[in-house]
Amino acid sequence: MSEASMAPVRTWLAAPMGQEVSEAIDRLRRSPDVQQIAVMPDVHLSADVCIGVVVATSHLIYPQAVGGDIGCGMLAVALDVDAASLGDPRVAGHVLAELSRAVPARRRNRRKVIQQPEDVAGVALSNPSLESIRRNEGAIEFATLGSGNHFIEIQADEDNRLWLMVHSGSRALGQAIRDNHLSRAQPVDNRFRVLDANSNAGAEYLHDASCARSFAGASRRAIAEEVGSVLARTIGAKVCWETVITTDHNHVSLEHYGGRDLWVHRKGAMPARLGESGVLPGSMGSVSFHVEGRGHEAALCSSAHGAGRALSRTQARAQVTERELRRQMSGIWYDSRIAGKLLDEAPSAYKNIRAVLRAQKDMVKLTRTLRPVLNYKGV
Repeated sequence: MSEASMAPVRTWLAAPMGQEVSEAIDRLRRSPDVQQIAVMPDVHLSADVCIGVVVATSHLIYPQAVGGDIGCGMLAVALDVDAASLGDPRVAGHVLAELSRAVPARRRNRRKVIQQPEDVAGVALSNPSLESIRRNEGAIEFATLGSGNHFIEIQADEDNRLWLMVHSGSRALGQAIRDNHLSRAQPVDNRFRVLDANSNAGAEYLHDASCARSFAGASRRAIAEEVGSVLARTIGAKVCWETVITTDHNHVSLEHYGGRDLWVHRKGAMPARLGESGVLPGSMGSVSFHVEGRGHEAALCSSAHGAGRALSRTQARAQVTERELRRQMSGIWYDSRIAGKLLDEAPSAYKNIRAVLRAQKDMVKLTRTLRPVLNYKGV
């Protein structure tokens, strides 16, 4: 394939791309029906399609360009108390203990099943196998956090007001949807599998992916409500729901660019249409940002979804000691008893979030800066 016939690629980088990332993007731009690619500043290597990549097609759907955690995203909402409410280490420890009970990371720790909203539970998936997973595994995992980089964080803004930030996804349901539809998709280029959006198979994937997005969004809201109950009991805080910001960063949607409709796949990239609010988290030891989209069409109206990994999980576990993690987390409440299980989530394993924000200044504008006060991660 000639250079002229390959899809155009635009990049906004906070650091040079590694060779493996560059090669992965090059494979993608040579693939059928790929019309345009935008590479976000938090780009890093992942299976098949890199995280931090936005892909536009005219009719072919690439489930691998969405990934398995369909609908994974962020929720941020203000509280009516300030950072002094978490100044006492005994209070912070009590909050962490209560969070682990109220919002388990793993399904096996679930003490109660939280009811899904009717607009989520009442929409059937495309086949009985997936529907069974949603009604069983999905029911247990709804409003659980998950592990890895998923978290609950209490943060303070420039005025020292506390905010809640939640990062979670569709758990096993999204992965089951991806795997089920990939098994029926058509192979291309010995690497990717595709579905035609105009076919029954394509329509079924799009329906199920939309259901996973709804599940993930409702799950984040339920998590935030559980956290709100914990904070009301422990520090007398109230959640100010009128301030809520929600966004997700693993999805495919039909959008209009350059006079035509395109299927825009975002894997580790959030939408940033003109005036659209977004949440740009750093690491568990660095600041995070609230942003507003500028509607930059060359970037397919997208933004980075966070800092992005600078070290793989294997590299981080090899390079970061428990002592170093504690140093990097100085001044932030977290469960130091599990420090050995958090080495791959150390702040130094992530890119500089300020550099990420600077690299995409034509895509979003900053509206709020928040520093971490208390961080709860599942392991």
